[in-house]
Amino acid sequence: MRAQPIRCVMVFSEVSREQEGEFMPIFDKVKAQATQLAQKAQEAGKAGQSKIEEVQARRRADVMLRDLGAAVYAERSGRADATTAADIARILTELSDFESEHGPIGSHPASDPDDSGNPLETAPIGNFTL
Repeated sequence: MRAQPIRCVMVFSEVSREQEGEFMPIFDKVKAQATQLAQKAQEAGKAGQSKIEEVQARRRADVMLRDLGAAVYAERSGRADATTAADIARILTELSDFESEHGPIGSHPASDPDDSGNPLETAPIGNFTL
């Protein structure tokens, strides 16, 4: 036996002004909630952008500190060239400018921004040799 398709017929009637008034408060509530959700999403986006900028600034500071350390090491180990002293002075000025804009460099947490916290990537505890 073959199944017969079911036919649906929808009947639309005109909505009276009185009935329309019943639906408007619900629509207003949905609209208000959508607006609040959009504002929260925008705030979260701003916070995320702020965090990205903070991490990028910390990385710039790390690069400057590394360059300063390399220049000072070259100077102290007798491997300095004619521009090493000028490089040290320039990097110190850049670090000072950086601190005036972002605050003291040592005030940031010491955690590595690239650290995923994955325990499998950390070295095991103990005297293990391969």
